[in-house]
Amino acid sequence: MNIDKTLLVIIIVNVLVSIKGFSDQLFFDKYKFQIGAIKRGEKLRMVSSAFLHVDYLHLILNMYVLYIFAPQIILNLGVIKFLIIYLGSLLAGSFYTMSFHKNELYYSAVGASGAVAGVIYAAILLNPDMRLIMFPLPIPIPGYIFGIGYLLYSIYGMKNQIGNIGHSAHLGGAMGGYVFTLLVFPEIFLHSITTIILLGIPIGLLLIFGSKLRS
Repeated sequence: MNIDKTLLVIIIVNVLVSIKGFSDQLFFDKYKFQIGAIKRGEKLRMVSSAFLHVDYLHLILNMYVLYIFAPQIILNLGVIKFLIIYLGSLLAGSFYTMSFHKNELYYSAVGASGAVAGVIYAAILLNPDMRLIMFPLPIPIPGYIFGIGYLLYSIYGMKNQIGNIGHSAHLGGAMGGYVFTLLVFPEIFLHSITTIILLGIPIGLLLIFGSKLRS
């Protein structure tokens, strides 16, 4: 599969910034997402943290998922709309994380997961019949079911603080991917209304009842 130049640049920037962070703890600490620092005015962290990763496995997984799903968006919507979705999802993940953990001054996170979650959701909206694997199920399932399951698991994970994973960034990113896809490609309402409704239900519930997830 030929890789679009814009997507290649995004992947290269993620790799270079992450490798710098692996070997330079001061650099990593300066640009990671941290509630207290952001509240002190270091807003750049809300973007820069999305280009840092914890380790090579974290980096490779995010870049692999991006490599798989992003071309579907670029092919259908073009580079500019893809960038709007990617960057919009990145910011949505950061803002939702900031909102959810606003009283945890030492909460920190890194990774492109929010932007990648938005790309996954956008790809599913554009192609709801795609078949995806969701562990532990051994068989491919329709994309819209994967999307709902992904969101529900992230809600559960955020509520119960499962693993060292930024579930709130996943949720914010998924919401960003959903909203920005509808904004840049409103024609989708003409042929994917059922998928829009199905994927929108858990997002709507999260927005209404999200405050109850805080322990």
